[in-house]
Amino acid sequence: MASAKVPLMPEDIARAAIARIKAQADPERAVQAQRYFKEQISSYGWPAVELRDLAAETYGLVKAGWTLKEAVDLCEILLPNAYIEAKSLAMLILLRYRREFGRPVFGLIKTWLARDYCDNWASVDLLCPDGVGALLEKYADLIPKIKTWTDHPNRWVKRASAVSFIKLARRGKCLDAAYRIASRLLPVKDDLIEKANGWLLREAGKTNLARLEKFLLQKRSKIPRTTLRYAIERFPEGRRKILLEKTRR
Repeated sequence: MASAKVPLMPEDIARAAIARIKAQADPERAVQAQRYFKEQISSYGWPAVELRDLAAETYGLVKAGWTLKEAVDLCEILLPNAYIEAKSLAMLILLRYRREFGRPVFGLIKTWLARDYCDNWASVDLLCPDGVGALLEKYADLIPKIKTWTDHPNRWVKRASAVSFIKLARRGKCLDAAYRIASRLLPVKDDLIEKANGWLLREAGKTNLARLEKFLLQKRSKIPRTTLRYAIERFPEGRRKILLEKTRR
């Protein structure tokens, strides 16, 4: 996409980006991509690194004239697109503006999730750790609101409630909230939720392994084995075996 030929309007940027993605589609790679998802996805077969390069190139075209509003408008155009590359491109550009995020973006992202615009684990995990996570760090009053996401009927909203804390928990931030989210998600019987919850617990344990062990032992009868196995990955092998045994139902 040459800057001299592409108007800096979200509609035109979206049209040009989709045309380029389609033109360089790799059907064989698209079939291979499905292996990473239990849910059905639509893919043009773009490698993640090339998509990030396209997002960086596109951002370079618009950064001088765009604000958060135009990035949100681009998301409104591309997120409903069935193809994972279109969704990812929109989110990668949106995240360039995360320092501008205000509280309304929190509700907007929840709406996108509830509408199944992010209808796979990869899209949720791209948008939420940096996007929602930035909002939670900036506005502590949003933390009680995201706890309600654990009760939402939509599985992507539920998964987002956990993965939004991933990078915060990794740095030892918002650990009380992270453990409360994890506790609320333990009864949910959904492998994508169980994996996300285990991932969150593992990250929370990186700065305080003793606290993680205490949590696992306290909740021993309620923890799904999938969640547990993810959560204990950072423990020494001997300790992992002990925890597996002590938490066996």
